Amino acid sequence: MAALPTREERAELGRAARKRGPAAGHRDWTPAPDRPDPIALLEEQATTRIPELVPIRYGRMAVSPFTFFRGAALPMAVDLAPTPVSGLTVQACGDAHLSNFGLFASPERDLLFDINDFDETLPGPWEWDLKRLAASLVVAGRELGLDAVTNAHAVHAAVHSYRQRMTEFAAMSAIDVFYSRVDVAAITTFVNKRARPFLESTVKSTSKHDSLHELPKLTELDEAGRRRIRDHPPVLVHRPEFTEEATTIGLATYRDSLLVDRRALFDRYEIVDWALKVVGVGSVGLVAAVALLDEGADASPVFLQVKQAEASVLERFLGASSYPTGGERVVAGQRLLQAATDVLLGWAVGPAGRHFYIRQLQDQKGSAVIEVMTSDDLVTWGRLCGWALARGHARSGDPVAIAAYLGDDNAVDHAFADFAALYADQNEKDHAAFVAAITSGRLKAETGV
Repeated sequence: MAALPTREERAELGRAARKRGPAAGHRDWTPAPDRPDPIALLEEQATTRIPELVPIRYGRMAVSPFTFFRGAALPMAVDLAPTPVSGLTVQACGDAHLSNFGLFASPERDLLFDINDFDETLPGPWEWDLKRLAASLVVAGRELGLDAVTNAHAVHAAVHSYRQRMTEFAAMSAIDVFYSRVDVAAITTFVNKRARPFLESTVKSTSKHDSLHELPKLTELDEAGRRRIRDHPPVLVHRPEFTEEATTIGLATYRDSLLVDRRALFDRYEIVDWALKVVGVGSVGLVAAVALLDEGADASPVFLQVKQAEASVLERFLGASSYPTGGERVVAGQRLLQAATDVLLGWAVGPAGRHFYIRQLQDQKGSAVIEVMTSDDLVTWGRLCGWALARGHARSGDPVAIAAYLGDDNAVDHAFADFAALYADQNEKDHAAFVAAITSGRLKAETGV
């Protein structure tokens, strides 16, 4: 067995990578002359989705440049593919915009801040995640009416936070990095006083989002007094595809994917109902369902979210996933990146060959409400995102090499801020073209309300 590289050798890898590709190389971005039409890329994705739900996806993306950005992970992956990278690989989130970070409850019921969306996860360049986060801050800042200086400050803060935390992780042992987490107690002392009310409101809202909170919103009693999921077309509806056979086959696969102790937990429940539930922006049109589990007439129910997992948008540029199913890819990526994962996180293969991942629905989960953010809130949220992203990348990549590449100056901060502003410009153009395609009739859009 070959000896592991020393800490100095790992640092030298990072320094050598920065010599080959200086930080300034991340600054400039222009669309490629042969850049694919982003609308055509979205239409390509629609071919594998439920046709009647695609207009809802388009309607949600059309609302603003930020909602468009949320759904445009594939167009941005196309744009990032030719950009310079250090060659230092991590488990990339693949869609690390600021709304894909938030609070959730750990198995110990502590509230943690972390990445909370892994649909596109794949091993890849750390730069791609950080650039998507940086661009999302500028896109959101513009939507809030903030000026260019304030938006650049938000990006500087997020990238500086990523760089600072990566340096800290580089000095820690591997097992200490693994145990590290961004919990509410830590971030309360970290947060600027002016942003503290926003965070406290988010924490308070998150703590209420659990199965009991969702019960009256999602269910009703039928004539026999049994609790069933309430139809709310088109975003929550029973579908004939979800037959008893599909449930049995799919969940047998799911049970096998759980750790042994979680199988014992799952076996205490039975599924009494499930229905299609439209969620998010970018994933609208893929099969997503909510399953109602019951332990008994007098016990509290549990909701599972069942989401289809296709190939990551990064796979066309970085190669196919090493996992046999998209669901297993998502679950493995989540376990690598998150400090603590849902006890019922697993994957399944349906009878039609679709791949799924499964987790609890609204188990004390909360994200930022962008529309009510102040400039201080945006800066603080960006810092927290940078912290959590660095922690995930340090767990899955080499923090020593990445920290050495980032260095102790602010060149990377400024380079990523310049990139973010340029990409936000392009996103606005793409959103305008997208809205024009809807107006012209090329795309059909619905609100889903």
